[in-house]
Amino acid sequence: MEANFLGVPDVPLWLFIFLSITTIATTMLGMLTGTVGGLGLLAVMAIFFTPSILVPLHTIIQLGVGSSRAIIMWRYVLKETLLPFTIGAVLGAALGAQIYIALPTGALQGIIALMIIVLIWMPSFTVLGPIKKRFGILGFAATNIGMFVSATGTMVGPFVAGASETRQNHASTMAGLMAISHICKLVAFGLLGISLSSYLPLIAAMIACGILGNFAGRFFLNKMPEHWFRRTFKILMTALALRLLYVAGAEIGIF
Repeated sequence: MEANFLGVPDVPLWLFIFLSITTIATTMLGMLTGTVGGLGLLAVMAIFFTPSILVPLHTIIQLGVGSSRAIIMWRYVLKETLLPFTIGAVLGAALGAQIYIALPTGALQGIIALMIIVLIWMPSFTVLGPIKKRFGILGFAATNIGMFVSATGTMVGPFVAGASETRQNHASTMAGLMAISHICKLVAFGLLGISLSSYLPLIAAMIACGILGNFAGRFFLNKMPEHWFRRTFKILMTALALRLLYVAGAEIGIF
């Protein structure tokens, strides 16, 4: 392995630059789709980092990216979703996903994938019940599971889409809710004694690149017709769900 760039463990200069550029690209994608950017970045980072570092590192970077997006587009955020989601997220992080620890990874991935497909193609499920109750439960589930799989925007996306009138509402509210979830997870990771201080140069660079990606993505988002946004969102979410099903099948030996 080449020398650690700026003291970041096992990250040479070429990888530092590659991850920074990747953050710009995935953040733009996340702005345009509302969700898949974080999952895309996670998939790339998983090639280079062990799971014990990957999840908290990805979480803190996504917090910086999501927070900046929510601030940039604050007037579009669905404010009524924030408090119930926050309460659910705090409880989800505190309980630590005890139910899901007992499940095999493949089974958990398969359940999430099937849920995504149902929610995307039967959208009436995403608007059932009062919005406060709906997003309270969602905050709990997304943060609970997120302690182990990190990128849970695919779970949150269909519900935000069901509550949003415009693509701007969707992109900004997704960013705000996921930032809340990430904060709760980081507090839990901190209590577990996980430290990322040696990764601070990389974190700073990737968050800065994510902010650039947000500004670029907002420009293209405002140019995109509403029906294109909805169609693209459905196609990408379905593709991600099918990939999860395949990974789940491989994990439990079906494929």
